[in-house]
Amino acid sequence: MRALIQRVSEASVTVDGNRIAEIGPGLLILACAMQGDDEKTAEKLAERISKLRIFKDDADKMNRAVGDIGGACLVVSQFTLAADTSRGNRPGFSSAAPPEIGNRLYEHFAAHLAGLGLPVQTGEFGADMKVALLNDGPVTIWMDSADRP
Repeated sequence: MRALIQRVSEASVTVDGNRIAEIGPGLLILACAMQGDDEKTAEKLAERISKLRIFKDDADKMNRAVGDIGGACLVVSQFTLAADTSRGNRPGFSSAAPPEIGNRLYEHFAAHLAGLGLPVQTGEFGADMKVALLNDGPVTIWMDSADRP
């Protein structure tokens, strides 16, 4: 799986004009299941993200994880993280997991984060979502559960 993680002061997701999810301070996690990923892959990435120390401590150093600050996670499916731009100007997405597998792993990823004790909100898989965020820092981290090109 791939994830783009943003430390946020707040974030929300709107679908068809209705706000379906929102968080205050925490992490906006754009997540993409890749070909060959499984539930263990999703769990491994969720555990890594839950321990990611990108929040400031009392000494103003990035030394706290999202749970340490009482933050929440907003998980949004983002198959375009699988984009291959190596040939031409139109990205290819064939390395993304098929939708039925991608949805299952996306839901498993979010559920595993919640099982780690984190408050989790989600977007709507496959929907045309409007994602709003106030990036804090800005801090944006790219993670991939496997070494891929």
